[in-house]
Amino acid sequence: MKKILTTTAFLLISIFALLSQTPPPPPDNPSDGGNGPVGGGAPIGCGMVLLIALAAGYGGKKLFDFNKKILKNCSL
Repeated sequence: MKKILTTTAFLLISIFALLSQTPPPPPDNPSDGGNGPVGGGAPIGCGMVLLIALAAGYGGKKLFDFNKKILKNCSL
């Protein structure tokens, strides 16, 4: 039952991700291939910055916790 619920939730959420891009504009002149940018204008720049920032924050927290654990176990 839990597996079915998880699969259903995944499929419902993935619908929004699959429909997130707009279709490319129609070409003005069919001989030159259109006027849209390469890749259809998919915005990936802000997502990359967010992903890198989250990874740096996660790595910093892991490093902080590791140092805290080392100092706790160290007896002077």
